[in-house]
Amino acid sequence: MKPETTPVTLEIPDAIRFFQLSCGRWRSQRSQHHLLHRRAEAGASFIVVEELLKGDARLAEIAERNNEQVERIVGGCWVRWSGSMAWDRAGESHEDQTMFGLIPSDESGRSGLLLRDRGYAEKAPVAGHFRMDDENGLILTTDYEMMSSLERFWFAGENLRLRTSTVQGLSNNASFCMETRQLDDAAPPTRRPTHRSAAQAPFGW
Repeated sequence: MKPETTPVTLEIPDAIRFFQLSCGRWRSQRSQHHLLHRRAEAGASFIVVEELLKGDARLAEIAERNNEQVERIVGGCWVRWSGSMAWDRAGESHEDQTMFGLIPSDESGRSGLLLRDRGYAEKAPVAGHFRMDDENGLILTTDYEMMSSLERFWFAGENLRLRTSTVQGLSNNASFCMETRQLDDAAPPTRRPTHRSAAQAPFGW
């Protein structure tokens, strides 16, 4: 008779704790469904997430670019990624990075503004919204001029994070990602980033 196993429950009181748990190096397996073409595309990426503590000069830069007060930012992250998709053309690359800061809307810290130094679809800074649901999943919504994105992240364990996302607008697609924390000494991506649109390569946040 096999012993019973108890599901791993992580204490995630607020969004900043969710991002702290997300810090580290992750291998992501991705399935992206292009709704217009009715086809699915597989992909993989390596993601590095580092915490930005309150008072970090980079958070002040994000606040300035988004016309917000830096004192309102409770923390944030620096995210960089390198990946590939099945339909890539020769020489095509998915490498990029972004920084963001969180501004809670109340004392619970479970909802508020997510400030990015720039968006996926454009280089200009962008402010989205975050909220945590009753199952401690993190939901991010971002509206651009010609498109909008909706993402939900949740932990299935300390070293396993799952993500679903949808993009509506110029290119409609939906995707599912399984991200596994890397506990070895694999090196993070260091090559110069090559930019693509959000609909094609949203490997980071």
